[in-house]
This record gives sequence, structure tokens and C-alpha cells, in this order.
Amino acid sequence: MLSEDLVKLTIAALEDIKAQDITTIDVREKTSITDFMVIASGTSSRHVKSLVDNVLEKVKEKGVRPIGSEGLDTGEWALLDLGDIVVHVMLPTARQFYDLERLWQGAEQSRAQHSPDLHPDHE
Repeated sequence: MLSEDLVKLTIAALEDIKAQDITTIDVREKTSITDFMVIASGTSSRHVKSLVDNVLEKVKEKGVRPIGSEGLDTGEWALLDLGDIVVHVMLPTARQFYDLERLWQGAEQSRAQHSPDLHPDHE
């Protein structure tokens, strides 16, 4: 599966259960670790876990095997490594504190709702 298609699938899975403030960051020019970061917020620890679980379910249905995950036990910040994409789902307080968007500033950043090329509703 192409990185861009995996981003679309991930965003759709997050939107399915009401993730907030979904952001995609193209980091292909910044690191060889991954192509994209998808960052989203959940409203509670339970919501964060549900969001990551839904992404896991949807990508597995398409034959994508996750490399790993972290933080599912606490739900404050959960990370899902899909190889070409790293998904971060956080509570708003953790997201504000760690400020990954600013950390990766200079990388091409776009809000999912403003990125027709990566948004699943604009195929």
C-alpha cells in the first residue's frame, strides 16, 4: 500500500470515531524513519485508545502489519508505527506540551481537512 493511501485510510479511521484536530506532516525530506506523521487528539484516555484501536483494525483489514505501538495502557499519548506512517493520538494537554507540529516545523504540514490530496473524501 502506498504511503499516501495509508494516510487516507488512517485519517478515515480516525474520523470514523470523531478524532479531533487531525494533522498530517510530510517528513520525507526530514527523516528516513517514516514518510508521514499523522497526529490527532482524543477527548479522554478511553477515546485515545479507541481511536488507535480503530486505526489498527482498519489497516489490518487492508493487510498492513503494524511494526509496533506504545502508550495504549495509559491513553495519554498512544503511538502506532505503521512503517511509512507514524500515528500519534494524544490528549489535548499532552499534544500541547509535546507540540510535535512545532518540532517538525519546516516539514510540509497540512491540516487533514485542508489537504485534498491526502483527505479520503477527495479521492
